[in-house]
Amino acid sequence: MIPNQWYVVLDASQVRDAPVGVTRMGEKLVFWRDNDGQLSCLRDRCAHRGAELSKGRVVSNGRLQCPFHGFEYDSSGHVSKIPANGQNAPVPERFGVHSYPTHENHDWIWIWWGEDPPADLQPPRYFDDLDDSFVYGQARDAWDAHYTRVIENQLDVVHLPFVHYNTIGSGCRTLVEGPGVLWRDEDLFEVYTYNKVDDGSHPRTPDQVDVPRPGVDFKLEFLFPNLWENHISQDVRIVAAFVPVDDEHTLLYLRFYQRFLTLPVLGKIVARLAMPMNLYIAHQDRRVVVTQQPKASGLTIGEKLIQGDRPIVEYRRRRQQLIDRARQAGTRGERQ
Repeated sequence: MIPNQWYVVLDASQVRDAPVGVTRMGEKLVFWRDNDGQLSCLRDRCAHRGAELSKGRVVSNGRLQCPFHGFEYDSSGHVSKIPANGQNAPVPERFGVHSYPTHENHDWIWIWWGEDPPADLQPPRYFDDLDDSFVYGQARDAWDAHYTRVIENQLDVVHLPFVHYNTIGSGCRTLVEGPGVLWRDEDLFEVYTYNKVDDGSHPRTPDQVDVPRPGVDFKLEFLFPNLWENHISQDVRIVAAFVPVDDEHTLLYLRFYQRFLTLPVLGKIVARLAMPMNLYIAHQDRRVVVTQQPKASGLTIGEKLIQGDRPIVEYRRRRQQLIDRARQAGTRGERQ
C-alpha cells in the first residue's frame, strides 16, 4: 500500500453503536463512535496485554473500553483510565496505541494511513460530479487478489470482449485504439476507450485519439489511492472503492448511482435492482483476476505490456512515485 494517503476503508453504515473490528492494510483496526457519533480508529490491540479492543464496548463517556481489564481509550489512542489503579490515578504516557485520522463523507469512511499525519492534513477528495441529486445501490464483494490487480482490471480496456463477451463486452470490438489518458491533476486521471471491430486497420496510438472524446459522456476516472468511477452518462455512474484487506485479499465496494428516476423511494429501488447485474459483471472479472501472478502489481514484475495497457502503465508509474515520495519523507515503505 502507498503510505501517507487517505483510503476509503468502510461504508459508513458499517459502524453504528458497537465497536467494529476489521482488517485493513494488513492491520487489525477498530472503529467506534462516541456519544456524538464522532468516529475514531485505533490499532485493534490493547497496550496492556494485547487483547482486541473491538471485543470491548463504548462506555458512557464515549471512550472505548478494553474487554479484558477495562482500560479506556480516547480518540487519540491514549489510555485515559486504568481501573485497577483507581479512578484518580494518573495514566503514564506510554499507555496508548496508534490512532488513525478518520473522515466521513458521501457515506464512506476514510482513514489516513501513515505514522505521522501533518499538522495541516487536508480532508480526502471525492468525485466532484456526484452530488445529492444521485441515489445509489451498493454491494460488497470479497476478492482473493491484491488490491492493485483489482484496480488495474477496472483500467483495462483490452479485456472487455473476452471476459465480458456476453455482457458489456459483446459486439466483438477487439481492436483497441488509443486508449486516451488525460491527467486532470497529479492524483486524478481519465481514460477514454476507442474499441472497435477489427477491420484490418492499424490501431491509432494514444497520442492520435481525442481526449476528452467529443460528444461522448463515457469515460473512466481513477482517484488515488483507491477510488474509481465509470462515468456512463450524465445520469448514471458506477463507483468502486478497492479496499486493501491484506497482501492477498481485497474488498470491492461497488455502487450504482442514478438520477434518471428522481422519485426518492423508487429511485433507490432502481439503483438497488441494478446491483445484481453489476456484481455478475464483477464476478466475470474476479474469475480471472484472482489467477494473476505475481499477486501484486508493480513497474517491474516481468509482464510484457501492449499499447492498450497504457492506463495501467500510467497507474503504476504514479503509484510508484507516491511510494517513493513517502519513503523520502521517512515513512515506512510500501508493503507488497
